[in-house]
Amino acid sequence: MKKVGYFRHHAVRIVLSLVLVLPLLLHAFNVLNLSVVQRLEDYSYDLRLQWTMPKTPDQRIVIVDIDEKSLLEQGHWPWPRNKLAHLVDLLFDRYKIHVLGFDVLFAERDESSGLWTLEQLAHGPLSGDPAFSVALGKLKPSLDYDQVFADSLKNRRVALGFYFRHDGQKGARVGSLPPPPPLLTRGAFDPRNIGATIASGFSANLPQLQTNSQAGGYFDLSELLGADGVIRRMPMLQLYDGALYETLGLAVARLALEESAIALDYQGGEKNAMAMEYIKMGKRSIPVDADVAALIPYRGRQGSFPYVSVSDVLQEKVSPETLRGAIVLLGTTAPGLKDLRTAPMQENYAGVEVHANLIAGILDGNIKERPAYTIGLEFSLLLAVGVLLALALPALRPLSATLLSVAIMVTLTGFNLYLWQFANLVLPLASLLLMTLLLFIFNMSYGFFIESHGKRLLTGLFGQYVPPELVDEMAKDPGAYSLAGESRELSVLFSDVRGFTTISEGLDPTQLTQLMNDFLTPMTQVIHHHRGTIDKYMGDAIMAFWGAPVHDEQHARNALMAGLDMIAGLEALQDKFKAKGWPPVKIGVGINTGEMTVGNMGSEFRLAYTVMGDAVNLGSRLESLTKEYGVSMIVSEFTRAAVPDFVYLELDCVRVKGKDKPVRIYQPIGPVGQTNAGFTAELALYEAALHLYRQQSWQLADQKFSELQRLYPERYLYKMYTKRIAYFVEHSPGTDWDGAFTFVTK
Repeated sequence: MKKVGYFRHHAVRIVLSLVLVLPLLLHAFNVLNLSVVQRLEDYSYDLRLQWTMPKTPDQRIVIVDIDEKSLLEQGHWPWPRNKLAHLVDLLFDRYKIHVLGFDVLFAERDESSGLWTLEQLAHGPLSGDPAFSVALGKLKPSLDYDQVFADSLKNRRVALGFYFRHDGQKGARVGSLPPPPPLLTRGAFDPRNIGATIASGFSANLPQLQTNSQAGGYFDLSELLGADGVIRRMPMLQLYDGALYETLGLAVARLALEESAIALDYQGGEKNAMAMEYIKMGKRSIPVDADVAALIPYRGRQGSFPYVSVSDVLQEKVSPETLRGAIVLLGTTAPGLKDLRTAPMQENYAGVEVHANLIAGILDGNIKERPAYTIGLEFSLLLAVGVLLALALPALRPLSATLLSVAIMVTLTGFNLYLWQFANLVLPLASLLLMTLLLFIFNMSYGFFIESHGKRLLTGLFGQYVPPELVDEMAKDPGAYSLAGESRELSVLFSDVRGFTTISEGLDPTQLTQLMNDFLTPMTQVIHHHRGTIDKYMGDAIMAFWGAPVHDEQHARNALMAGLDMIAGLEALQDKFKAKGWPPVKIGVGINTGEMTVGNMGSEFRLAYTVMGDAVNLGSRLESLTKEYGVSMIVSEFTRAAVPDFVYLELDCVRVKGKDKPVRIYQPIGPVGQTNAGFTAELALYEAALHLYRQQSWQLADQKFSELQRLYPERYLYKMYTKRIAYFVEHSPGTDWDGAFTFVTK
């Protein structure tokens, strides 16, 4: 029943929470594209990358940099190809490098030697000069800089770079130069199972250069840029004219590892292929996504690989140890040559170093993997966490809800980072954190703006009567409470200050006001502590009831305990009152339990949430009787029956004014088992005296009560009975007397 009530009360909140989860679920399955979520995912990827990068230099790969110093010392780019040939010779012969990759393109002929002009002269004005033709023939091999450069590449581990063009780009040079050699030719694979980028054109190197190099790889980096222009992944393969081409980093890595071929690894096997999952190269597997792209395993900010100036290499100023056995990439950081990119951890990041990071990742086998099954995992986590929070948050207080949400986000982040660092798995994180945050904010906002409105309404209706904790309890199901009148078994308490008129006459108005405030405040706190509802203050009197507006199965017990604590609390205030020069304050408390009418009652001018009925009137009469019996507290037989585990002293059987039916009244003494042995003896003697009194055995009864008065002079009750017996001796109540004493005044 509680579960049903919970879902009924929070149904709207739970449904709205699940509605917030739905777009993220659709985004996870690529049914709905939420650009903001993707940007947050990119941002979370960048943060994870920056937190976990090794940030240590990798000496295996060296960047020979066409920097500003080189341009200043060697002249503007492009340089004569014979100078580049000399560079290649130095790198392989003197510095003993392992592999050389060019992150530059050589698509135009080099005519800087003047050979073309000399050939024009040989076929023109000097065509009849044999000596000129002979001299030109001897000079031509040294002046054909392109061939000189091509010869320097021959039989060396060199990979030349080129770039592809795509739809919408101008200047695609299809047919003017032959394409570079593909990695996999048409027919060597099924293009239907390749999700690679399709190129529409290319810019290639001169054929004689490409022919003499051992590999070629494209170095264009812009095709799979993030929406923010950041390079996070590299297309490992691209399709052009039915053939597959490799990126420069893959080409250089193959040469370094002396691997001549690759294999394509599909999900489900090649026959039932769904998408490429890995590029196999010997024993190494390079994880790729649906675009056949690999995440770039950046080591750190620019400078994670050694940089040496091309000019220093040409002048042989570089230590041989720096380059010996190294993988060398020739690229540029000079701003004017426009090869600066945006990386996750830095703007204006050298494009050549992007390739260096990819090569290092292939060599180390630490390229992060984002397999297709992460879609299902993201969906499952979103659904599980979303349902958990949708069901749990409505039931929690703000602090508990905050702690739960933070704990979930910390757990998700920790689990994600663990897989990132130790399994090289990249799982979506931003969508899960965003969903958790959205559900937390929504539930807190809903609680504040919607449920707190109901709570404020309840507070406005009941706040002046009931304690705040009961208002909180009522706010969980505000529809269950109303101000409409209803009949219900309740317990009512009346308290009144003894001799208030005398007290008030001895104090000025300011002192009297302060005394009443100091008296009523702790008394009200006691009532609230025991879940009571303040009905009204009547000058020095307090009226309270239990069992409404919140149902309370223990209303009689709570009323009884409140009355006892009020009396005890007032005793603790006496020293404070005495210190202020105020007279001691005593109260009488009357409690009754019975059927009462409760609700908002009054006139069109003023209403009050109150209780009415005969049971209420009896409670008021009981408070008045405390003075007659010399006790601080009286409860009716109905309250006694509702709290049977207390020891009571039966005071009398009375017929109050306006009532024909007598009621037994009691003074509560304490819980069963906690009264002293002396009281047990007193109670036995008292019950015997009371029995004789009700049998009209006046003489014997008078003897018993006189003995009780002698033994227990502090109890006024026994003196009262001796006086009443003396009255009955003179004025017999008659043989039909039922033992009840009738009060003719209130």
